[in-house]
Amino acid sequence: MTTAVKKKTPAAPLKVVPAKGASSKAALAPAKPAVKAVAAAKPAPVAKPAAVKPVAAKAPAAPAAIKAPAAVPAKAPVVAKAAVPAKKHEFKAGDFVVYPTHGVGRIQKVDEQEVAGIKLELFVIAFEKDKMILRVPTIKAKAVGMRKLSTPDVVATALNTLKGRARIKRTMWSRRAQEYEAKINSGDLVSIAEVVRDLHRAGGQPEQSYSERQLYEAALARMAREVAAIERIDEPTAVKRVESALVKKAA
Repeated sequence: MTTAVKKKTPAAPLKVVPAKGASSKAALAPAKPAVKAVAAAKPAPVAKPAAVKPVAAKAPAAPAAIKAPAAVPAKAPVVAKAAVPAKKHEFKAGDFVVYPTHGVGRIQKVDEQEVAGIKLELFVIAFEKDKMILRVPTIKAKAVGMRKLSTPDVVATALNTLKGRARIKRTMWSRRAQEYEAKINSGDLVSIAEVVRDLHRAGGQPEQSYSERQLYEAALARMAREVAAIERIDEPTAVKRVESALVKKAA
């Protein structure tokens, strides 16, 4: 009885082990093709970058349109430079001019100065009698009343004015003095001659007061300087010419 049992027990495990191992390998074998299918599907997203390339090609087109306006600023400096030399002034260096409140002066030069960051062109005028230098902006010369010397016709009119009768208003001296001073500072040669005529005192007439004498001498000097510059004579000679017209009036 013992021998029969020993033969059955070893035969059963030997047949079962190899059968199970073979069946597990067969089940795993079909799973490998599924992995290959996934790997083959991965290259599909790689085609997306092809759609990005057209966008990169459009980007350089925008800077090309910006470069076109670069040619506009190049024209501006050319126009500005052409306008600068076109400036012409009524007065030039060496000219005699009449400045209303100072009388006859001579332009030494046309200078440029920078004031508060702005360039100004100035007439540099010398008044030798007063030992004074005056700088007048060229753009304001006419506005302040600066003018050229009077013509010979105006000089003749002024000298004839001296021969006329004095016209003295019956008002307070302070008011008349202001009117005389305004005429002297007007820069008009005929108006200045009127002051000389009205304040002149011939022999036998009442003497001038101190203030009258000051205004008379200021008007006489202002008139004589312009006559001297016009006729190219010295100032003392011009004073004698003016006074000779006054003497003829008194006679």
